[in-house]
Amino acid sequence: MREGDSMKVSFLGLGTMGYPMAGHVSKAGHEVVVYNRTASKAQRWLEQYSGSMAETPALAAKDADIVLTCVGNDNDLRELYLGEQGALSTARPGTLFIDHTTASAEVAKELAAAIHEKGCSFLDAPVSGGQAGAENGVLTVMIGGAQENIERASSVLTCFAKAYTRMGDIGAGQLAKMVNQILIGGVLSGLSEGIRFAQKAGLDIDTLVETLKYGAAGSWQLENRGATMAKDEFDFGFAIEWMHKDLGIALAQAEKMGIELPHTQGVDQDYVALIEEGRGRQDTSVLIKALDKRNQGQS
Repeated sequence: MREGDSMKVSFLGLGTMGYPMAGHVSKAGHEVVVYNRTASKAQRWLEQYSGSMAETPALAAKDADIVLTCVGNDNDLRELYLGEQGALSTARPGTLFIDHTTASAEVAKELAAAIHEKGCSFLDAPVSGGQAGAENGVLTVMIGGAQENIERASSVLTCFAKAYTRMGDIGAGQLAKMVNQILIGGVLSGLSEGIRFAQKAGLDIDTLVETLKYGAAGSWQLENRGATMAKDEFDFGFAIEWMHKDLGIALAQAEKMGIELPHTQGVDQDYVALIEEGRGRQDTSVLIKALDKRNQGQS
């Protein structure tokens, strides 16, 4: 970052993703104010990074050039932005709001309308790459909104992203993230069958993964989850509770568009069953256990 590029940045929401993302922004030299619903987490963040904390979203946003948000769902966003102590209540005209939550395209448009009425700007910018991507600063960001606002935020986005791309107007970022989650579910379903087939056939999984990752079957999931799926190791990564939420958003959007996503619906139903077994905090690759249950039922 060049001298003079430092901005006043507020980061609202220090969850699994937001905590390290805010840390990268601070380490890059920006002046960071953080807010988290559980204040102790913001205090812990301050023990690791340079910055300050605010007690409410309103106080966090009032002097910011850019406000980044990353929370749980549509309702959390509405409260964060539009509540009595919401970030929009004190924002100066010209403030740029960027939301990294995985949420609906509808709430993105709703927030954008309220933000524009205040003379501010908005980008919906969900991310992909999981906890590891956030911690290593190599997320992929899918963005809806004006290109000029993306360029304005470039020195902040590059703190935690290896790539960020404009997908279209407001809401397009969220729609692209829905596609991302649909594809992940499909890949994991096929990978589950492939891994169990390989084990039954007596193939060495490490050798198989190392070989196939360079061919047409290669994927991030194969390279990073194939071996751990074979070992039934799932206590890490992107929790299926979150994936179920994300797939629910995609399925609701598909219904509004009048299309069916039968494979995605089946994957989501498998995740629901796994959550009911108490696996809700395990990685999405635990989908292989749903296949195991089917095979046990046939034996």
